[in-house]
Amino acid sequence: MQIVGYETERDDGRPALFVADGREVRREPLAQGGSLGYSLGERRCAGALDGTTHYDCENETAPYCGQHASTWVCARCTGTCLKDEMDCYDDHALYLAAFAPATFKVGVTKEWRLRTRLREQGADRAAHLRTVENGRVAREIESQLAEEYTDRVRVPAKVSGLHRDVDAEDWKSTLAAFDPIETFDFDYGLELDAAPVAETVLTGEILGVQGRVLVLERGGTTYAVDLRDVVGYEISEEATDRELQSSLAAF
Repeated sequence: MQIVGYETERDDGRPALFVADGREVRREPLAQGGSLGYSLGERRCAGALDGTTHYDCENETAPYCGQHASTWVCARCTGTCLKDEMDCYDDHALYLAAFAPATFKVGVTKEWRLRTRLREQGADRAAHLRTVENGRVAREIESQLAEEYTDRVRVPAKVSGLHRDVDAEDWKSTLAAFDPIETFDFDYGLELDAAPVAETVLTGEILGVQGRVLVLERGGTTYAVDLRDVVGYEISEEATDRELQSSLAAF
């Protein structure tokens, strides 16, 4: 069996791993209160998915080799289309996403999937700043705001704030420069007293998922797992016996 993908928590679906056994793919739910008991083996390219059918790849590059990696050119766009022909004519939302305690990220997405996009990123709070007529205009404005606000928050930075709240005063003063259409306050059900230990492991009780970060508890220690970091691993249905770093709370 091999982990060949994942799905984050969204308004229209629950988080899960996609596990391939031969060509068949099944969803492994990551429901809060559930548990996982897998050991990780070798890692290689996760191949390709076509619905519930998996196409294997023996290339060693993980999570995807050059043949199966995809690049979303829109993520690099600053208002000058990188495609052969511009196709982002839907209304786009410009937003600020807050990650505890005080990291504020500017971004854009199609307006109809704004809430989903924010939850995919694991935002704690957010504000819909403006709606514009297409992606080109949205990216132009985003690139201007990115001179003041970051346009990327890496997973380690998100993990370090999972046990904290957004600085309410800092967030309020930031939004005072705008006139938001709507604001959001997300709750992922995590109740942590300290930042989890970053690990690549799939054994333990599921405390929850925030963005693409899975939080597990094992032996008195909470672990934060970047779901992208487990894609491509061969797995076996047995709890890992690998020695893991423990938090101070475990002693």
